Amino acid sequence: MRILLTGGSGMVGQNLQEHPSAAEYEVLAPSSRTLDLNNQQAVVDYIEAKRPDIVIHAAGQVGGIQANMADPVGFLVNNSLMGLHVINAAYQAGIKYCVNLASSCMYPRSAPNPLTEDQILAGELEPTNEGYALAKITATRLCQYIGRVNEELRYITLIPCNLYGRHDKFDPAHSHMIPAVIRKIHEAAKAEASTVEIWGDGEARREFMYVEDLADCVFEVIRMIRGGQEVPDLMNAGLGKDYSINEYYRAIAEVVGFKGSFSHDLTKPVGMRQKLIDSRRLNALGWHASTSLKDGIEKTYQFFLEEYPND
Repeated sequence: MRILLTGGSGMVGQNLQEHPSAAEYEVLAPSSRTLDLNNQQAVVDYIEAKRPDIVIHAAGQVGGIQANMADPVGFLVNNSLMGLHVINAAYQAGIKYCVNLASSCMYPRSAPNPLTEDQILAGELEPTNEGYALAKITATRLCQYIGRVNEELRYITLIPCNLYGRHDKFDPAHSHMIPAVIRKIHEAAKAEASTVEIWGDGEARREFMYVEDLADCVFEVIRMIRGGQEVPDLMNAGLGKDYSINEYYRAIAEVVGFKGSFSHDLTKPVGMRQKLIDSRRLNALGWHASTSLKDGIEKTYQFFLEEYPND
């Protein structure tokens, strides 16, 4: 069977292509030069020409708090257009299977943790990434509407927790927390710095999953829906466990070998105080993440050393 994978050059996309299950399919992963997802007609023409059996929508403009705050227009417009164009073109072409990757940013900022799927649109979003969240909500709702009007089409949305791992970005201006901290602590260790700064008090809690686990989850869900198994159209995909920012810094410092101390800049934004998702819907189907935090950080740091040997 043929898979159309959007976002094939991103962290999730590359890990999907490297997953052992990818060998069972013909995977089409066009670059942005080959297929502009912001161009509706181009997406329609591509899907009509290639006729994939399955669409995995993993493309997106992504980044951490700094990137979201710097370009809210881009995060809203580009992610909205990509989601609408890809999912609607698949629907119009009669593609039976679609796995849409959303984001836990869709949850209300004040929602009680752990976050459950029925809380989406039940409250105000976190302002620091509101544009990205709105775009992901739009794509998610489109998948759900499609399932309602045509029950033969299996359009499933997965809501991953925060991700990190191989093929991550390590630029502090554009990356998520763990890769940014890996680089920051690596540079501090090389410079023999005595202190590393943490934004806020470090007590905010986050759930980070190693990205290979998400790739495993996506292929497992595809196996389920192809086999006719009943699968909810919206599911969280995470560890079911979170850690404080301070704990992540300490875990990374241990792997990197940084022996210094940490300071806190209480003037910097920290986002939501906690974001832990409830993955019981997915776990009930038999899937669980398998990579520990220590193993995931070690693999990610090794990737950083291999890809950025002079940094």
